[in-house]
Amino acid sequence: MSKPALDLSAYLAEQENKSFLRFLTCGSVDDGKSTLIGRLLYDSKMLFEDHLSALEKDSKRFGTDGDNIDFALLVDGLEAEREQGITIDVAYRFFATDRRKFIVADTPGHEQYTRNMATGASNSELAVVLIDARKGVLTQSRRHSYIASLLGIRHVVLAVNKIDLVDYSQETFNRIVEDYTAFAKNLGFVTMVPIPISARYGDNVIERSPRMPWYQGPLLLDHLNTVDVESALSEKPFRMPVQWVNRPNLDFRGFSGTIASGRVRPGDKIVVAASGRASTVTRIVTMDGDLDEGIAGEAVTITLADEVDISRGDVLALASARPEVSDQFSAHVLWMTEEEMLPGRQYLLKVGAKVVPASVTELKHKIDVNTLDHSAAKTLALNEVGYGNLSLSQPIAFDPYTDNRDTGGFILIDRFTNGTVAAGMIDFGLRRATNVHWQALDVNKTARSGLKVQKPAVLWFTGLSGSGKSTIANLVERALFADGRHTYLLDGDNVRHGLNRDLGFTDADRVENIRRVAEAARLFVDAGLIVLVSFISPFRSERRMAREMLETGEFIEVFVDTPIEICMQRDPKGLYQKAMAGEIKNFTGITSPYETPEDAEITVKTAGIAAADAAAEIVAYLRAGGIVP
Repeated sequence: MSKPALDLSAYLAEQENKSFLRFLTCGSVDDGKSTLIGRLLYDSKMLFEDHLSALEKDSKRFGTDGDNIDFALLVDGLEAEREQGITIDVAYRFFATDRRKFIVADTPGHEQYTRNMATGASNSELAVVLIDARKGVLTQSRRHSYIASLLGIRHVVLAVNKIDLVDYSQETFNRIVEDYTAFAKNLGFVTMVPIPISARYGDNVIERSPRMPWYQGPLLLDHLNTVDVESALSEKPFRMPVQWVNRPNLDFRGFSGTIASGRVRPGDKIVVAASGRASTVTRIVTMDGDLDEGIAGEAVTITLADEVDISRGDVLALASARPEVSDQFSAHVLWMTEEEMLPGRQYLLKVGAKVVPASVTELKHKIDVNTLDHSAAKTLALNEVGYGNLSLSQPIAFDPYTDNRDTGGFILIDRFTNGTVAAGMIDFGLRRATNVHWQALDVNKTARSGLKVQKPAVLWFTGLSGSGKSTIANLVERALFADGRHTYLLDGDNVRHGLNRDLGFTDADRVENIRRVAEAARLFVDAGLIVLVSFISPFRSERRMAREMLETGEFIEVFVDTPIEICMQRDPKGLYQKAMAGEIKNFTGITSPYETPEDAEITVKTAGIAAADAAAEIVAYLRAGGIVP
């Protein structure tokens, strides 16, 4: 009875010691990605009898290969995928050989699902780019190859599939390899191995094809078994993003995470990258006991000799090889949502376990992923790739993405929906940013406002054009001025004559308009003033950004709630009439959206109240809140 247990233990030990490879299949529509993965699963004997039985039944119902087994159905699991014969979502499958374990991501070929392909590529070390031998290198073949390169994949297999449909032609194969090599020469791939295959019949996938005696290169599975993707990561400088401060009792305090790169041993001098605080590693703890050395890919808990302030999101690094630390950097950005990217809009940036507010301050260019040409752009649309500068609310530790995918890659998150809107790859830090610090002044905000006998604040008036914002704001300032208060009014039209005269009315320009005004308002608050800001400011995101620039209680949102029908009746400048006639583009309420406030401190419904009464109501609020005595 003991022998099976011994055999099981030996088997588990053997599996544990195998190397591991994550790879993806990518390329254009109908190039055979799903079929190839199905063939690998089938030929590597990774399917149970019930899987085979179900596959045979599904092939009769959904199959596209007559009476033969349709291997694509092994990974096309969604009903829509089977009905259309395409891949929509990323499908992950596990299989193993005697030498290695694999996770393969089958990614969709349609352009509209490019973001799904990028998701699969972000976790892969190798890409199998499939090319239909009949069609050659297509637009989507180039797109996926460029994105794979951008996301740090350095090993590529060029699988020229459906070679059986061109009579196993060596000439066709050579021409495709030549075309692809010319395109990919500047993509930075370390290895690019071309293999002619037929996923449908298994030619050169696991067994050498007798139909192509002219091909003497490696078989697909042999190459996947032997390609070296591990040694480079472990030889890079040590990095470990902290995922959890492990404190089970008063006697133990460790820092848990997965080692992103390099090696670490007890006795090594390490630092917390952002703060620069140093200490010495005392133990490397795992569930199976302490390690003499931790290497890239291992999940460990590190204990230190000193009490060092470390939190989730901090990065541990060797003292002799630190990452960069900055609140600004240049990066490539792959936009992944239908709502366009707007420079100046604040998103949440997540790198490792660290999350900080960030915005794209300047989009330098966008990249044509088919030709790799650069073109000027102000925004990015779905699936577009751009290059620009980002600014963060606080410094973070990072490496260039080409050096370390874990500490150099990030995602951008919409602050309202929590949806991922972009994937980013850091290029380099803007070093000037590390030399710019806030200058401490002897006369501060408290002193200035105390001299004026008032609390500084921003009254942010928002509403449609013609709602009465400027009129009410002007009346409020008159009342405060008459009472001896120190104020300043920033009006949308007036500011566009000077500070923002270079901005138009596109969504991107509106975001930048509000960002500049919010920065100006913050300076006025620092001067101890009560600032009245009268702007349409149509987007909640930018109003929230302005609020978060100030201390609690200093931002008072005043929603001048006037129905658009009344605004159109007033139309003091004739703007609505021109917008309805198509003479004014991007006009809020007509051809551009207005996002109403959700939690404004003050709401004024001007349809049922006079402007003077509304102003009196706002001044009363300021007195009740202690802004003015």
